Amino acid sequence: MNDPVALDRAHALHPWTHFDSFTRDGPLVIDRGEGCLLWDRDGRQYVDAVGGLWCTNIGLGRQEMADTISEQARKLAYASGFVDMTNNPAAMLVAKLAELAPCDLNRVHLTTGGSTALDSAYRMVAYYQTCAGRPDKTRVIARNNSYHGSTYATISVGKRDGDKVPEFRYLSDGIHHVSSPDPYRWDGEGDFVSHLVAEFEDKIAEIGADRVGAFFAEPIQASGGVIVPPDGYLKAMWDVCQRHDILFIADEVVTAFGRLGHWFASEDEFGVVPDMICCAKGLSSGYQPIGALIFSEKIWNAMQGDRWYASGFTYSGHPVACAAALKNIEIIEREGLLERAADVGQYFEERLSGLSDLPTVGDVRGRKLMMCVENVGNKETKELLPYEVDIGKRISDAAEARGLMVRPIGHLNVMSPPLVITREQVDFVADTLHAAIVDVTDQLIRDGIKVA
Repeated sequence: MNDPVALDRAHALHPWTHFDSFTRDGPLVIDRGEGCLLWDRDGRQYVDAVGGLWCTNIGLGRQEMADTISEQARKLAYASGFVDMTNNPAAMLVAKLAELAPCDLNRVHLTTGGSTALDSAYRMVAYYQTCAGRPDKTRVIARNNSYHGSTYATISVGKRDGDKVPEFRYLSDGIHHVSSPDPYRWDGEGDFVSHLVAEFEDKIAEIGADRVGAFFAEPIQASGGVIVPPDGYLKAMWDVCQRHDILFIADEVVTAFGRLGHWFASEDEFGVVPDMICCAKGLSSGYQPIGALIFSEKIWNAMQGDRWYASGFTYSGHPVACAAALKNIEIIEREGLLERAADVGQYFEERLSGLSDLPTVGDVRGRKLMMCVENVGNKETKELLPYEVDIGKRISDAAEARGLMVRPIGHLNVMSPPLVITREQVDFVADTLHAAIVDVTDQLIRDGIKVA
């Protein structure tokens, strides 16, 4: 039996599987891809406005990427990166990342993806603080609606609705959370940024500044709803970290390598130089699994001495993955994809903003090629539709039937298309998503579900 649907049904456990739905519907089998386009096994074409999972930045089907991967696999398919071994692509990649990263973030720990980069950052907090003579300064603060990966540690650091299910167990000791900087859901009085900063200061005081080792923050909260913070927020939070000697860790797994038109968004978009940057996804544009933790000379210097850094992965510095990442960066530079993302991304924002007039669209937000539509049942009160309506999935299904892929996350639909998306394809995304939302809204009304 060679039917991929039957084989997948019989054997695969997918990340974030919903068992009843999978049993009922089975998998969608993708057969090939080129640029921003995908084709399923039946030959149906889709514009992939999701970009895989925020990651196919240079687009699919690049012959020179395939050639680079093939050539490196023939020359050196694997080499250990443990203790004192390296290989040419790994050495060249860490040097390139140090060149691209801001200020003195010159040190790089290569990993297998975003989760392992963030997991490594979480572990490095304790290692660094202990080496610096502060063994109790190891607690971390993150934010509500954050996502920092799916390892045991990183899923615990994050706090996004739906991620922490009762059947699993999670770390809680030493991990704390403050509010998400979500302007759409802010209904308090006074200045929002001042409120958030005061909350952060209060949390640090509650824990004890001498016990807080790091603050984890996505410049734009991605899977948590593409939350773009208000002006001045990240810089103000960074200032608090500076005052209390708290490491500022930027989770740029999504925002790095062009999504916002920059190599890294922390400094170029928000004016903040972190102590660590975690990246993956666009680092290889999905052609190979790879991630990186980039950190400062201050941290590197504190860790020196007669001690072991006992952490890493079999595939850290994998030569094929590193070669793919280097070629990916070369393509982004050569084709001016950062500038293209900024230009077409602005058009993407403008076109999607037109969805705001629809009765179920409460908010359209994001920046450049990182956008979200928040669907609501009442635009005035911002009340959500009942959970069982599954509005995000209804809309993504309606879009998929029209040849468009957008990602459903609860009541949200998020988009992160490849940097090579054209204006014509942006028009298709906006027009098709508009039609899908209208059809779903009409069906809700026919089903007697109130939409105000």
